[in-house]
Amino acid sequence: MPPVHSPNQNHLLAALPAADFERLVAHLELVPLPLGEILYEPGARMRHVYFPTTSIVSLHYVMESGASAETAGVGNEGIVGVSLFMGGDSTPSSAVVQTAGHAYRLESRLLKDEFGRGGPLQSLLLRYTQALITQMTQTAACNRHHSIEQQLCRWLLLTLDRVSSRELTMTQELVASMLGVRRGGITEAAGNLQRAGVIKLRRGHISVVNRSGLEIRACECYAVVKKELSRLLCDVQYRQSISTESGNLRPAATLT
Repeated sequence: MPPVHSPNQNHLLAALPAADFERLVAHLELVPLPLGEILYEPGARMRHVYFPTTSIVSLHYVMESGASAETAGVGNEGIVGVSLFMGGDSTPSSAVVQTAGHAYRLESRLLKDEFGRGGPLQSLLLRYTQALITQMTQTAACNRHHSIEQQLCRWLLLTLDRVSSRELTMTQELVASMLGVRRGGITEAAGNLQRAGVIKLRRGHISVVNRSGLEIRACECYAVVKKELSRLLCDVQYRQSISTESGNLRPAATLT
């Protein structure tokens, strides 16, 4: 059976009241996002925003030397392209697909028009942006003060929250690039976690076999980011219910 796609797999779209959702739904375009696809280049005009459903997009800052590091990740909890409704048509960072999947794409003009209404979408996007800023600042602090193993645990937990599987398709080289560290450091940290029975490694894949073990070994940064997102959206009512265990949307439910 082919996978069933719905805009309601994205938490922000699922949180819109029915009337606001109906204004957008006809303009939402389902697009596949293959691993490594670049959605935004630094300084380039942003023509669309993306609401990930089954994909994860990594926001990177790229140095003049070509080196880069992830500043934040965006999955089904958010939107890629906050610069568009915050007053800019471009961004100094790049947006690259970290986990292949799908997203719903919306023209920037339409998002700006809806944001300008000052209704529920504006409130949701501003709250999410605050949570995204928290993730960025916490990532900067984590990269400066915590060990590579702690950073890896934080990153894996945030990734798990955005996907429905504990089997992650990614190489250690990719993870090292995301965290902005040497591959040798990731190899050592991942080896320690595997020996502790927390993850299982095979070529191109990382399987999480003990999530609680990751949580114990992670620094406080993961909890800070998760708590802030929950705090900002705690009073949001969804047209569909959300599984608190995985962060994925369950089908069926009505807005109360």
